[in-house]
Amino acid sequence: MNNDQEKLEMQLIDYIDGKLSEAEKRAVEQELMGNDKVYKIYEQLKEVMHAVDRAKRLEPSQELKVKFDQFLTEEIASSKKGTKIIFFRPVFYRSAAAVALLVLGVGVGFWISKQNDQQQEISRIKTEMEATKMMMISLMDNKQSASQRIQGVNVALTIESADDEVVQALAKRMNEDPNTNVRLAALDALGKFHDDPAVRKILIDALSNQKDPVVQIALIQILVKLKEKGVVNDLKRIVEDEESMKAVKDEAYSGIMVLS
Repeated sequence: MNNDQEKLEMQLIDYIDGKLSEAEKRAVEQELMGNDKVYKIYEQLKEVMHAVDRAKRLEPSQELKVKFDQFLTEEIASSKKGTKIIFFRPVFYRSAAAVALLVLGVGVGFWISKQNDQQQEISRIKTEMEATKMMMISLMDNKQSASQRIQGVNVALTIESADDEVVQALAKRMNEDPNTNVRLAALDALGKFHDDPAVRKILIDALSNQKDPVVQIALIQILVKLKEKGVVNDLKRIVEDEESMKAVKDEAYSGIMVLS
């Protein structure tokens, strides 16, 4: 192919890249409108360049790089021997497009594989969390000893986020367990999930129902720390209740001062 044809092809590449001056751009556009052969070459070049552009975001394997380099070396060697093969001939367009699409395919395959791995990891974590929850609930059963129930409550501290089943199990231990240490452990575990509105409501409701002095004091401290101004009236009732222990009344009064 003559130098004029090669020059035209280079101009077409610059035209596609938007690198031509206005005068050069108009000249190329006139050639495209009046020459079907040139327009066909333009379409082929555009297809290859767009495919390569999409492939730039993906890193091909080393083996693919080597094969592509070998292909380019053979192309250059062939042109130097005087054959009619040049860098931008149609067969090269097809080969370059195939390589670019292969790169894209490798990247898509890698992405799909990564997504599958992530889904498997999520599934594994969910299975582990479910097993952890079932173990926790089993340990907190009334049939277990106090130490085992505390163990079950402590398992909740390892859970990042609690669902309704976990929250209700902890609330039951806090409000109904016959052992003070178990109640305190459950309260501490619930406090970890205080960002959950349902948990905050459980803590607020517990203040008017809780009769264990040790748990009452711990509960007041948590609610004050959370700045729950809605419990001020409950704290006043504790202060005014003649049956309330002095230590509980003092804690309630301190809470009123902080929240008021």
